Amino acid sequence: MIEVNDIHKSFGDAHILKGISTTFEKGKTNLIIGQSGSGKTVFLKCLLGLFAPEVGSIVYDGKDYSSLSENEKRNLRQEMGMVFQGSALFDSMTVEGNVKFPLEMFTKQSQSEMDDRVNTVLKRVNLVDAHNKFPAEISGGMQKRVAIARAIVMNPKYLFCDEPNSGLDPKTAILIDDLIKEITEEYDITTVINTHDMNSVMQIGEKILFLKDGLKEWEGSKNEIFKTDNEAVTNFVYSSDLFKKVRQMYIEERN
Repeated sequence: MIEVNDIHKSFGDAHILKGISTTFEKGKTNLIIGQSGSGKTVFLKCLLGLFAPEVGSIVYDGKDYSSLSENEKRNLRQEMGMVFQGSALFDSMTVEGNVKFPLEMFTKQSQSEMDDRVNTVLKRVNLVDAHNKFPAEISGGMQKRVAIARAIVMNPKYLFCDEPNSGLDPKTAILIDDLIKEITEEYDITTVINTHDMNSVMQIGEKILFLKDGLKEWEGSKNEIFKTDNEAVTNFVYSSDLFKKVRQMYIEERN
């Protein structure tokens, strides 16, 4: 579990995060949504330890990040997996090399132990025959699965995903959503996803945090988002005709 307590973050005169408090539970898919400029990216970077809030605390399973030593912070960061928006694979490395990279950098495992772990995670993301391919030789959806495999190869306690469906077609996006949710449940990971994809919200949004102008405007589940009367949330979520129709259907059924 990650507990966020009244964090503030500024850059010069720009006050980006203005006192956000929330919790992200283990074994659940926790989504952060909001318009551009709402503070989502800065918030995610604070969770990753890349930015330090001026006020407030972030606590990882009872460990307050700000009170840890540099060595303890380094160890905690090794328990975090990250799936970047553009996958961020190394073009010059094969799929196997990309996934093995964190093990080579941060562990003292033998070559056979690393090979076994890489084989395990590639099998889990359904890429058993892609070891020797390079990123340019595989599809965007496969690249995203490689990125997920690399993110979980160190068996992390925390998984962070930044726009994991960016650039993917709707069918592939659903497959990636399902894969992230399955891995979250199987490995009992605390997963936090930054997204603008409302299909993801409706598909896997067990906990949804909606940010607006650096504030927590609303939080709830994918079912509760249909019930809210918060105008900022409804304007964001139901900006498309499809979700307007879904909401209208829900209202009619409720009445």
